[in-house]
Amino acid sequence: MISEYLIAGFLIIAGIFGFLGSFGLIKLNDPMSRLHAPTKATSLGVGGVLLASMVHGIAVEGHLSLHEVMITLFLFLTAPVTALFIAKVHLHRHETPDSLPRAGEDGIWATHNVDDGAEDKD
Repeated sequence: MISEYLIAGFLIIAGIFGFLGSFGLIKLNDPMSRLHAPTKATSLGVGGVLLASMVHGIAVEGHLSLHEVMITLFLFLTAPVTALFIAKVHLHRHETPDSLPRAGEDGIWATHNVDDGAEDKD
């Protein structure tokens, strides 16, 4: 009985995060903001579905399946890396050094900078 409410709660939370991620993808203005909404929503939304599946496996079927744990680990490792790659592509294609904010102490962004005329000092 409690497990059914727990499963339903995880699925509702997953659905809410999925809806908010889709809504954010449509409504946010610039590509970098649009990138943020679905990456967070997929991690939390799919995570909720996987938690519901784990609770169902334990409570209803009587055994723990490690498939959901492996999917969760894979998702939490790959989603941020994919978002980082997409953000770096956006920086390379649409931004110039003058349009970016100050990078901080090292003076450059963590992207591939081509310095024309500079020679290696090694």
